[in-house]
Amino acid sequence: MKSLTKNKRVKPADKKGLKQTAMPLGVINYSMIALGVLVIAGSYAGMYLEKEVNGFFSLFIAPFALVSAYVGIAFAVLYRRKSAESNRNRSNK
Repeated sequence: MKSLTKNKRVKPADKKGLKQTAMPLGVINYSMIALGVLVIAGSYAGMYLEKEVNGFFSLFIAPFALVSAYVGIAFAVLYRRKSAESNRNRSNK
């Protein structure tokens, strides 16, 4: 009687039938996300170092920096670079 716990070698899937998909985000996207995270961290660090609720940085600089960083991160996730093929189609028209 054969043992059921015996490991059987599984053949890899046929690569002809698999369709490769591109990464959804590129280098530009990750760079913009990293910049947004750095701005967010810097804004919170600046407010922490100022240690005043009614300070200049806490009232005037940080809110605009934080909102712009969050909007920038949302834009970075949604941003797609134009493909070369669509650029060629536009130039031919």
